[in-house]
Formats: sequence, structure tokens, C-alpha cells
Amino acid sequence: MQPPGRIRSLAVELEDGQVWGAYGSGELLHGRVQLELRGTLRLRALEVCARGRAVTHWLESRSVGLNTVYHDYTAYQTFLYRRCQLIPDNGEVTVLQAGRHEFPFTFQLPETLATSFEGKHGSVRYWVKAKLHRPWSTVKKVKKEFTVIEPIDINTPALLAPQAGAKEKLARAWYCNRGQVSVTAKIDRKGYTPGEVIPIFAEIDNCTSRAVVPKAAIIQTQTFIARGTKKQKKSVVTSIVGDSIAAGKREVWHGRALKIPPVGPSILQCRIIQVEYSLKVCVDIPGTSKLLLELPLVIGTIPLHPFGSRTSSVSSQYSVNLDWLSTIPEQPEAPPEYSAVVSSPEAEQSLAPPCRSELGGILEGPFFAYIQEFRFRPPPLYSEIDPNPPSDSIRPRCMTC
Repeated sequence: MQPPGRIRSLAVELEDGQVWGAYGSGELLHGRVQLELRGTLRLRALEVCARGRAVTHWLESRSVGLNTVYHDYTAYQTFLYRRCQLIPDNGEVTVLQAGRHEFPFTFQLPETLATSFEGKHGSVRYWVKAKLHRPWSTVKKVKKEFTVIEPIDINTPALLAPQAGAKEKLARAWYCNRGQVSVTAKIDRKGYTPGEVIPIFAEIDNCTSRAVVPKAAIIQTQTFIARGTKKQKKSVVTSIVGDSIAAGKREVWHGRALKIPPVGPSILQCRIIQVEYSLKVCVDIPGTSKLLLELPLVIGTIPLHPFGSRTSSVSSQYSVNLDWLSTIPEQPEAPPEYSAVVSSPEAEQSLAPPCRSELGGILEGPFFAYIQEFRFRPPPLYSEIDPNPPSDSIRPRCMTC
């Protein structure tokens, strides 16, 4: 039996990734296994393994007579599996002297990964595990987790395209027609990054006999998939409330500002976990359900090009200027309940936004995407030449008429 106490410590150390200290697809994962011994150690092998996978899991119960039957929903998707023998197991015993020993390793990450994530019914996690095999003794293991942030460049035609929509609703009460409420809304693009401000352009027409209240909110939808079944969790990320609109009046939003707080990026490439965002403009109508208009959003990691270029290449995903980064602000005021913004059957399932204690763990977790500083687009170049000179064929208007 191997004498106890020979191993003082066994640890895995990783170098920081290229983007914000995290890793992205295609990068090289550099690290080393550190072994500190109090005395001479006999070992058979030392191996290190890099793993990354998505997991979804939840239970659903159903009553059958007097018994309760539970259905287990579990699914896995592997993104990373790499192994390396630092001391190969060739049937011989390797003797290490007392002191500190380091064993470097390098792994090539795959070209397709999903951003690290922690949710109620699933997670996406990445880690490196070292295993020390000793003769006639148990295997000693140590694990080190690392963060992956899959780059999402919003400087693409699909994410720079404007989003617009319109809806109307007939307000009824006790089978009486009380008029119609309509809303049209538009945002300048689909892709944004945390810290940016979404200018909302909207028109709300209140043709009813009662006052209505417009609202806007960013909704996060987490979708977990297992065995062909979906489980969703919706929460309000942030919201604003407009002024009350009197009966027969119209309200116009000329770029009403809605700032995106620090949130994780969209996850769209995972087969069993998806994180999606949407901008919902709703009108609270007394006596009837809300009028709801939804516009899709994608929360990315690479901010808009400083010059607003729509021809920026996706290949620039690793050339992010660190000047765009800023520290995470203090915890903002808690957003309202999801049911207070959106009226649907799912609102009865207590779909409230994360509380402060839950957010604290999320902000410290590996999936969290760092906030980028928002910058306005530069104004056009100054010129004293009128770009739209008056035509000679137009007769000057008489100012006395």
C-alpha cells in the first residue's frame, strides 16, 4: 500500500483565453498539472482530459390511481472530449522525487462550441480533469472548470436588419365593443450587445373609451429539450412603462430608450439548450387581455463597429478592442414579474425574473458575458456645400402670400 501523505497537492492551472479571459471555438487551451510531493512517489500514469457538454434534466409526475409515476427527462450533447497521457501507462512504474513537478499540456478546441451556461433545467459546462494512477491505490483526481464564450458578431447583414411589426386588438367587455387598440413598433437592428441602448420607435392608438398604459420589456426565454419534450423558463430582463394614454388619443415614442443590462449572450447552436431574447411592446387594456407585439433580438458578444459599417467581416471576431470593455455595474433595480408584462397561460407558472440572490450566482458563474461600453455612431463629416441644392426650375415662394 502506498504510504499516505506523500502528495501535498495536485492542481490544474489554465492560462487565460484570448477574449475576456474566456475561450472561444478553435482556440488552443494551454495549461499544466502541478504536483507537489512531500516524499518519493511511485505512480503508474498521469493523464489529463478536457470535457465539455450540455445537459438537460427535469422530472414530471403523473397520478395513476393511488400511485404517482415520475417521468425522467434527460439529454446530453457533447462539444469537447480530448485526452492526453502526460505519463503514459506502459506497464512500468515512474518514481518522482519530493518537491514540485509541472506537466504542461495543450488541447485544440473544436470549431463549434456553445457558450457556458447555468439554468434551472440544464447547463453547458467545460472542465479539465487530471487523474493520477498509483500502484495499489485509488486514483487521485482534480478538476478545473473554464469558461467558453462563443463569439456572436452583430456586424452581419442578418443582425443589422431593422425589425418592425404591427398589431391591433378589439377591446370587449361583457360582449360590448369598447373600441380598438393598435400598436406599431420598430427598432433599427436585431443584434445588440449588453450595455447598449435600444431606441424604440412606436405608435399606440387608443380608440377605446378607457385609458391604456403602454410598456416595453426585454424577455429572456430559456428552452430545455429532452426526449422530444420542451421545458421553457421566461423572465423579464428589463422593462419601461410609458405614460397613460387617454381614451381616443395617440402616443408616439420617438426612440424611447431601453438599456440592455449585463446578460448572457444568445445560445442558438445547441441542440438541447437555447437562450433567446425578444423585445415585447404591450398595451395594458383595462377589462381585457393585453395587446402584445414581439420583435426578435439576438444578444451578441462583439459590438457594433465604431463606424457603423455593415460590411464588417465575421473573421474579425477575435480583434475586439479592449477599450470597449467596462466593469459590471452595481446590481440594478429588480425587474417586474413576467406576468406583469405579458399575459399568457405561462404567466400562471410563476415565471418571475431571477431574484438578487440568484443573480449574484449568475454574475459570478462561467456563462456570464461581459458588458461592452456603448458608443454612438459618429456624425457625418462636416461640409459647407449643401448636399441638396435648390433647383433653378423652382420658382421662389412669395413670403407675403
